[in-house]
Amino acid sequence: MAGATPDSLLAFHDAGYREIRSRLGSGTVLDVGCGVGTETARLAAQGRVVLGVDYSAETAHDANRHLGSDGLRFATMDGAALGIRRHSIDYVCSSHIIEHFVAPERHVAELARTCAAGGRVFVITPNRPADFENPFHVHLFEAAELASMLRLFFRDVEVLGLEGSAELQEDFARRRASGERLLRLDPLRIRQRIPRRWYVWGYTRVLPIAYRFLGSSTTGIGSGIDDSHFFLTEHIAPTTPGLFAIASRPRV
Repeated sequence: MAGATPDSLLAFHDAGYREIRSRLGSGTVLDVGCGVGTETARLAAQGRVVLGVDYSAETAHDANRHLGSDGLRFATMDGAALGIRRHSIDYVCSSHIIEHFVAPERHVAELARTCAAGGRVFVITPNRPADFENPFHVHLFEAAELASMLRLFFRDVEVLGLEGSAELQEDFARRRASGERLLRLDPLRIRQRIPRRWYVWGYTRVLPIAYRFLGSSTTGIGSGIDDSHFFLTEHIAPTTPGLFAIASRPRV
């Protein structure tokens, strides 16, 4: 969210949707895990019908109320059990969603099931070695792992790196260092011994307070970093922030 999320993280999402948008033609577009819908709305264009779906009914309802139009709609669906007809979508987007599934293969199976025979699926997720500790990220991937997962359900798979500029890398390094300082306050790793729901509860409440305490220079809010600081590359390093996969020819 603008003003609460570091600029580099907003830019990370913006850059992924930018790359998806540049690869869309006319037809149907499904954005799984659309959240508040602002990125989904950028996929809309003449000749397209765009549907954004989210697990949260309240979020999907608000997105539809604020952004819905003739060619853009939002609905509530589970990303591992989509209420979409088999092979009916030309372009399926999964941006920063797969890492939230305990059983990500179920999500990928649904992406393949809904994708048209001649369609394409786009999957964007953090690169595991470069990611921050986050209790909401329960299944992270490296490039080879993501490719292997997708090839179970698609015949053609390409995985690229969503790389950042030197300025972006410096921002990530500063925020990672501040996060590690906070984690040192828990040397016994109690956060990983308590029930996960307690950890999530504490994380969602403590993190905003920590951001305010650390100040904008550490959190990266107001840094001015935008999606122009990201680019696609075939060379994926441990510090590459994200993975951008393109899959086609579904097997299911």
